[in-house]
Amino acid sequence: MSDDASPASADDDISASLEVRIRALSRHLEATAELPIDRRTNRWLGEAEAVARDLATSDLDSETTVERVETVRRLLSEVDETGHPGGDDHLEAATRICTEVLEDDDQEDPTSS
Repeated sequence: MSDDASPASADDDISASLEVRIRALSRHLEATAELPIDRRTNRWLGEAEAVARDLATSDLDSETTVERVETVRRLLSEVDETGHPGGDDHLEAATRICTEVLEDDDQEDPTSS
């Protein structure tokens, strides 16, 4: 009989959840590329999209992943709004995902206080 609550199983679940979030982050930012957004805003979103795409397609350790999510969040913080309702929705969702990933990392890392 196996114990589904074993540490390895919990780690696998966290990893899978992180992968799902990172893919969603990348998809939200990719979606903004198709929208009519001013050049300055598009530049910030494009940089964030490139980092998120790299995250979604690379096998990175958790420390590097967190650093890159922090980079995406910092880039997104430069954008107040996109000027497009759909773009604003994707921006909000991407920002929320970054926050969730970083908050989860803080809860898992007892030295982060």
